[in-house]
Amino acid sequence: MSARTKEGGATTAPVLRKLAVAWTDFEARLDSTPLVRRLNRGLLTIDDYRALLMNLRQQVVDGACWISRAASNVDEAHFELRSTLMRHAATEHRDYRLIEADYVAAGGRLEDIRSGAKNVGSEALSAWMFAEASKPNPFGLLGAMFIIEGLGSIKAAGWGRAIARQLSLSDEAVRFLVYHGANDGDHMTEFEAMLAMVLPDPAVEARIVRCAEVTGRLYAMQIEDVR
Repeated sequence: MSARTKEGGATTAPVLRKLAVAWTDFEARLDSTPLVRRLNRGLLTIDDYRALLMNLRQQVVDGACWISRAASNVDEAHFELRSTLMRHAATEHRDYRLIEADYVAAGGRLEDIRSGAKNVGSEALSAWMFAEASKPNPFGLLGAMFIIEGLGSIKAAGWGRAIARQLSLSDEAVRFLVYHGANDGDHMTEFEAMLAMVLPDPAVEARIVRCAEVTGRLYAMQIEDVR
C-alpha cells in the first residue's frame, strides 16, 4: 500500500463509518417496501418487475444529467473531481437503454416504458438531486452517489438473479441489474478516491452524510411508490 493510499484511507475512514450507518437505515427502509418484501418472499409478479423497470428508467435518465450538472459546478481548484464526475456521467448516460431492453424482454412494450412518468418518490428524488447539483461545489452529492452506487454493488445482482428465477425470465430480461451488480463495485472504489479529493473538511463531511441520509429516504420512497 502506498503512502498516498494510507493517507487517503485515514482521511475517508470517519465519513465512511457515518455513511455505513446511513446505508443501514436505507437498507431497512428499502426492505420494508411492498415490492421488495414480495421479492424477498418469492412473491414478485411480472407486473411488479415491469413497473420497477419503468420507474427506474426515469430515474436513470436523470442520473447522468445531475452528475453532469454537478461537474459543471465544481471549481477549478477541484478539477480532478470535476473530470472524474464527467467520466462517470459519460459511462452511465446510456444505461436507460439496458432498462428498456429488459422491459421488452420481460414482455413490455417499448413505447410504454418510454412514455412512462415519474412516480411521486421519483419526482422528489430527481428534484433533490438537481437542486443539490446546482449548488457551487456540490460535494455533498458524493453521499447520494454512495447510496445509489451501493445499491448497485450490494443489491442489484442478487435482485436480478432472484427476479429471473421467480419469473422464469432469461438473462436478457435482467441485464441492467446484473450489469450494475458486476460494475458498481469498481464505482465504489472510484467513489472513495473522490472522497479523498474533498476531505478532510468537517463541513463537507457533514454535508456528504446528510445528502446520503436524504437520498436514502427519497430512494426508498421511489421504490415504495412503484405500482
